[in-house]
Amino acid sequence: MAEKNGFHIIYNDEKTGQVQIMDEVLDTIAALAATEVEGVASLRGGLTRDQITKGSSKNLSKSVKINSDGSSLVVHLVFNIKFGYSVPEVCKAVQEKVKESMQNMTGLSVTAVHVSIAEVTMGEPQKKKTIKKA
Repeated sequence: MAEKNGFHIIYNDEKTGQVQIMDEVLDTIAALAATEVEGVASLRGGLTRDQITKGSSKNLSKSVKINSDGSSLVVHLVFNIKFGYSVPEVCKAVQEKVKESMQNMTGLSVTAVHVSIAEVTMGEPQKKKTIKKA
């Protein structure tokens, strides 16, 4: 994978040509994947999944940063978590979901997904499972 002028080359073949993906597309994939995780309220600045899908991806620069070392990507995400959810569990789920989504959709290698919590928002807390005694 090579980066050139805001594009990442994800496929290059002399017979069929080259496939490039813009940085903004990578940002959107990471943002949408993160917002699919239960417990994530929104991205930094209150950016929700609906806003992202309606074209607010230009505002993702506050929430998503992707660095390339030429052969792999490192993703940095900042999001808001809903009150009552386990920070370590939600963060781990976000890391796994973002890495899997980006690799599956682009074929690019993701070596790390670093996450930061910007704030805790009020939302429906996760329901605790109770074990019924016999």
